[in-house]
Amino acid sequence: MNNLTDLLHIKYPIIQGAMGNISNAPLTAAISEAGALGTIGVGTMSVEQVEGIILETKKRTSKPFALNIPISITPHLKEMIRLVVTHGIPVVSLSAGNPAPLIPYFHDHNVKVICVVASKKQGKKAEDAGADVIVAEGYEAAGINSSLETTTLALVPQLVDTVDIPVVAAGGIGDGRGLASMLALGASGVQMGTRFIATQEAPFHENYKTTLVEAKDDSTVIVGRSVGRVRRVMKTPYAAQLIQKEQEGVALEEFSRMTSEDYHRVGALEGKLDQGFINGGQVSGLVSDVPTVKELVEGMMIDAQEIFSKLSGSGVES
Repeated sequence: MNNLTDLLHIKYPIIQGAMGNISNAPLTAAISEAGALGTIGVGTMSVEQVEGIILETKKRTSKPFALNIPISITPHLKEMIRLVVTHGIPVVSLSAGNPAPLIPYFHDHNVKVICVVASKKQGKKAEDAGADVIVAEGYEAAGINSSLETTTLALVPQLVDTVDIPVVAAGGIGDGRGLASMLALGASGVQMGTRFIATQEAPFHENYKTTLVEAKDDSTVIVGRSVGRVRRVMKTPYAAQLIQKEQEGVALEEFSRMTSEDYHRVGALEGKLDQGFINGGQVSGLVSDVPTVKELVEGMMIDAQEIFSKLSGSGVES
């Protein structure tokens, strides 16, 4: 056990990244059942949709899981906050906005608060506001990214030196080597999104999983820089359309429409890679198989332990 696993009441220091509108109960529950922390991302979903996923997840596991609320993105902020308390969800992850006004309320209801940040300044402000855990998300990560474009390798140790609460590394991590490296940098754990897509329990289209398994080191691309909406996606025919639109000088409104969750679902759930996009981090090039979540999580822990044993003669506690 370490300070992160003790705090969140999980067995392994691994957290599932929020997946917005493609979040689902089977994957979230499988991750929690495996000893990590599953996460439901509310994205722009309706209250009824999110509550349905929460209820199904609770049927599938009695272990802790989290709800990610993107503060400035969800049109139902107050209702999502209510769902956390109503359903006794023990952990909330806050992103895409100022978490400070919300943290005292969650603490009053015994909810641990994770804040996703992309800089030392954001991390310190989150700690000062009362955050229990900070997720340091680097530029390697999938989906919506910070315009600062700081890499995980550079960001994590700087945040570790800046705050006194647990720091979780996100972006570019998909195996035991990544876990070991982030722990060596001082992180208390890791958060993964892309790697969990290519698992047997993940109910995404086979075209999505196949794209990840066949990915190379240069199979992702950044779109949205021209309109200030940085996003990392897999290179697909639809991604090529987005790039072409940017080259033609697309307006923010049109780009936002083309990268809305409607098009995300078309790509991820329907597998129509010429009509919708799929998020993917730079770790995609490391994905070579589709294991069960349990195999992935336990394999990562074993590999990380072996790495530390080789380096120092001591194991990684789990």
